[in-house]
Amino acid sequence: MLLMAYAYLLHLLSGLVLIAIFFGIYTKITPFDEIELIRHGNMAAAASLAGAIVGFCLTLASSVLHSDTYELFLAWSIGAMVVQTAAYAVITRMLPQMNDAIEHNNVAMGTLMGTASLALGIINAACLS
Repeated sequence: MLLMAYAYLLHLLSGLVLIAIFFGIYTKITPFDEIELIRHGNMAAAASLAGAIVGFCLTLASSVLHSDTYELFLAWSIGAMVVQTAAYAVITRMLPQMNDAIEHNNVAMGTLMGTASLALGIINAACLS
């Protein structure tokens, strides 16, 4: 029982740290300050960031469920970070007006970005099963 509690705490705390790392990386690669935009009520930035975080968390959760070792869990989690940040880069190349639209609170574009990140996270999580 103690070993199970240890594994639970290890995965939980690691997951929280990984989410914080992903958040830090993701908000650094975007050309605008999501937190500042969100503080000012920018729903486009909130939708975009929320989709990326939830998309990442879905793969994180799947890696906990399907990894036999802690190291494999970490490897899949890092892979999920790469996939989510690459998705941002690809989408903003395909839609060059995306960053400007999010910064100017175009909720439709922010929702599109968030939904694309979420959809990719769902597919990425399913690939681990």
